[in-house]
Amino acid sequence: MSKLKTYPESLLTEIRSKALNLSNPEKKIYAAFDADGTLWNTDMGEIFFHWQIKHLKLEAFKKIPTDPWTHYQQLKKDNPPKAYLWLAQICEGYTISEVQSWAESALNEAPAFNLFSAQKELINLLQSMSVKIFIVTASVKWSVEPAARLYNIPADQVIGVHTKIVNGRVTSHQQDSITYRSGKVEALLNKTSGTKPFLCSGNSIGDLELLASATDFSITVRSESEGSSLFETEEKLYQEAIKNRWLCFQF
Repeated sequence: MSKLKTYPESLLTEIRSKALNLSNPEKKIYAAFDADGTLWNTDMGEIFFHWQIKHLKLEAFKKIPTDPWTHYQQLKKDNPPKAYLWLAQICEGYTISEVQSWAESALNEAPAFNLFSAQKELINLLQSMSVKIFIVTASVKWSVEPAARLYNIPADQVIGVHTKIVNGRVTSHQQDSITYRSGKVEALLNKTSGTKPFLCSGNSIGDLELLASATDFSITVRSESEGSSLFETEEKLYQEAIKNRWLCFQF
């Protein structure tokens, strides 16, 4: 596949036509996108964690090991949902406004952060047709919210891993589903009152069930080169996409 900067006009026309056909004042139309590697070229959850390691006194956090990055990487290898939840839990005790300000700073300092122009064009089209768009990510919800705003997607339409907020402070208690694999679909349908999205897009095997939930358009994207840490998971989803005859694009 050659690298793509914009989707084929024929596909955009087909999506526009389908959205028009589905348009109904009594029923909303939904689309869902993974975040990291799907909307932009980095992992905002991990960028956020790197920023915390660099700028904050992690000894002030609860249950932080001596080498937090290595601990996280091993945890993610052994139990991805537990690892993603842990990144939210370590913010326990801080105010949500503090955590959100960290996320803003992390995005501002993110090295070579870029949106995928094809996704920006597609989302602009969907928004112009009043399609309600959700970002469904396995990253910490708060870490993704600033980047989501670059797509004009508000925080309440970002579905990600998070813990309960009590009296304005983050706790260690899990809130809602862990948005990984089938948990992505569960969390999304909870937001849409059971209505499936007509379009979904993702890049890794963690997005498999999300893409399978789309009623009309399942769009698989990939941007990693062979040898990169994410190449394998993108390749796994690509092979599943081929089996299911989903749309596949290279950014």
